[in-house]
Amino acid sequence: MNSDLPLTSRSLPIALLRARERVMGPIRAILMDVGITEQQWRVLRVLEEEGPQDPTRIADQACLLLPSLTRILQKLEEKDLITRQPDPGDRRKQIVNITPAGAKIIRDNLGASQAVFDDIRTQLGADRFETLLDLLNELYQEKSV
Repeated sequence: MNSDLPLTSRSLPIALLRARERVMGPIRAILMDVGITEQQWRVLRVLEEEGPQDPTRIADQACLLLPSLTRILQKLEEKDLITRQPDPGDRRKQIVNITPAGAKIIRDNLGASQAVFDDIRTQLGADRFETLLDLLNELYQEKSV
């Protein structure tokens, strides 16, 4: 055993992965019943929240790589959950929009996903939950400095 290594319980990458699984495990179960992946859910959430936009912005907001997003958009379009149209300002680009069916998936499942977050908020306490979100968002924002 190497005593120079930090304990895995004090490793930021491992702690983040464990926390992600604690949050996403129940969410994945909800989404499996709906027939979409967590990545597809994130894309739909971004489009529902921010409206029509180009794939580069969607990839950034949904924390996806652009090549992965291309495949995800194809699947969502096949399921009639999004539409893609040429950008009127630049015909080489496209604008992606959520369809009413995609918005319905968000509406129908938002309560179940919110219940997962409410359980975590209860477990941590409201103040610690908000502090956790603030710290994680601050850590993310530091990447662009």
